[in-house]
Amino acid sequence: MSENDDTDASEEVVRGENRQPIVSVLGHVDHGKTSVLDLVRSIGSERQASVMDREAGGITQHIGATEVPADVLNETCKVMLGGKEFKSPGLLFIDTPGHHSFVSLRNRGGSVADIAILVVDIMEGLQPQTIESLNTLKETKTPFVIAANKIDRIHGWRCETGRSFIQSMAAQRDDVKSYFDDRYWKMLGQFSEHGFNIERYDKIKDFRENVALVPMSAKEGEGLQDLLAVSVGLAERFLEDRLTDTIGPAMGTVLEMRDEVGMGKTIDVILYRGNLKVGDNIMLASSDGAFTTHIKGLKRPKGMSEMRDAGKRWVNFPEIQAACGVKIVAPNLENAIAGTTLHLANTEEQKTDAEQLIREEWRSIYDKMPIMCSVCKQVSPRFEFIEKCQNGTCKGAVEEKDGVVIKADTVGGLEALAFELFKLKIPVRQATVGPINKKDILMAKSIQDELNKAILGFSTKPNTEVADELSKEDSEVAFFSGSIIYHIIDQFEEWRDNKRAEIEAEQRESLVYPGRLLYLKDHTFRAKNPAIVGMRVVGGRIHIGQRLMKLDGTPVGQVKSLRTRSSEDVKEASQGDEVAVAIQGPTVGRHIEELDEFYVDVPASHAKRLKKLSLDPIEQEILDELIRLHRKEDHFWGR
Repeated sequence: MSENDDTDASEEVVRGENRQPIVSVLGHVDHGKTSVLDLVRSIGSERQASVMDREAGGITQHIGATEVPADVLNETCKVMLGGKEFKSPGLLFIDTPGHHSFVSLRNRGGSVADIAILVVDIMEGLQPQTIESLNTLKETKTPFVIAANKIDRIHGWRCETGRSFIQSMAAQRDDVKSYFDDRYWKMLGQFSEHGFNIERYDKIKDFRENVALVPMSAKEGEGLQDLLAVSVGLAERFLEDRLTDTIGPAMGTVLEMRDEVGMGKTIDVILYRGNLKVGDNIMLASSDGAFTTHIKGLKRPKGMSEMRDAGKRWVNFPEIQAACGVKIVAPNLENAIAGTTLHLANTEEQKTDAEQLIREEWRSIYDKMPIMCSVCKQVSPRFEFIEKCQNGTCKGAVEEKDGVVIKADTVGGLEALAFELFKLKIPVRQATVGPINKKDILMAKSIQDELNKAILGFSTKPNTEVADELSKEDSEVAFFSGSIIYHIIDQFEEWRDNKRAEIEAEQRESLVYPGRLLYLKDHTFRAKNPAIVGMRVVGGRIHIGQRLMKLDGTPVGQVKSLRTRSSEDVKEASQGDEVAVAIQGPTVGRHIEELDEFYVDVPASHAKRLKKLSLDPIEQEILDELIRLHRKEDHFWGR
């Protein structure tokens, strides 16, 4: 164990009435959430390098956790505290993905968080993902503090590392203060539009009436002590019951399953209730249902290391208690699914309760998947479909065959994909965790809607059996994967647009478009069997195989061939073209005459499709006249 810098630290387990508050960090992409946490990690004596640079695309893609001990908090905030100290044993930060599609992960993080920090770029204000984060906080009823980040971007603002915002504000020029006030009042108005009253934290008289806003610069290290002091202070003042409510069987959120050198398969967990000790039985969720294993090791990051980047900086613990981040070593963890809940399962009663809770958790995930109603064709989450369609006026059935196949490395990633697809009104046929396999491809091949014959994989890859098949240019199934979810969605949307254009092009070739033709004077080349006459296309188009009718609706015959003035055979002629038309059916002089005009007759089913397309004004006029003629005989023609 010495090679891994593991030491016995049983005496370091913090025990007391209050557990440390769990803080979730949320906000719009690129507004500085991870930069704020990097700043937090930098205040300890054992500093941890930036996590942000190692995340795909500079965006946090999985939940991470960082613990800040009480002594570090008190030392950092001593100017703000004025000689007092926090009651909490520390703070546990959860770094959640900021991109809007990670709403389910943020909800998962928010559900265990006591308080949240909403990071907002003071220069950009509220963005779509900020608003979504606000809705999440409102849903979960999580109290929060606003970190108005990037004050260093205000023109003329002078920062100083370690300085509080109050000290910094006092040191700024009057014109700079005026710039700050402009940005502040704009943000106040934006939050007000969404039903939140915000105020600078140093001006608030009642924290129950206003949301505290803390200006800061994560880049320059200014205002951090203000943010920490306000966050801990609010948690201790208003969440005392929650922070002491740790009685009951242990529960935690599985952040990630990892293969660690020297440890084997491990899981990173946020324990938010109860105690765990080496030897305990725990129950976890797998793709095959609940399974039980026993704890062989409990490890926590040394100092203020971030759980994802601790490397060898781990300390062994015989027992841990909420709230904390912990790495668990146990057999058979390769089946554990990230994003699900860990349960203590030492007794039969605990085991029974855990199995029921895991079933309910999976059901809630399954119910969020978007599906299509076979009657109204509306796409909605499964739980809404059951409520609105099956029991409503529609009474439709699930349209399973037309949804896409989605895969991810975690449950949260799976929900994120489903969330994005729901916004695009695209149903999901199958959603599973793990690498793409043969079963997934077979399922995708059976999808009837060509626009949905695809597999979307977030942070997961095909296994060796199917990798070559999916990489072929002529693959029957389209495959999109990556570690940044909106890139996957963008690629998928682009493919759908191109695919839709291809399908429409094919349909246009077979679709009978409206046309109007003039039989030219002195252009009779053959009187019958078939009649061959010269015609000008005065509107729309004409194609081989189509049928002609007179302007009064009388049938004429079928077009057998088209030939240009240069004796070239063509399949189609458009407005302005003059062509020799061979027509099977009529006889010149008996059925048709020179200077007669004709319509290209359109089948009723084609008329319905044409009404959904963008026709040019002349084509639309001809179609309207055809519909009028046919509806003299059949009132429902083309409807």
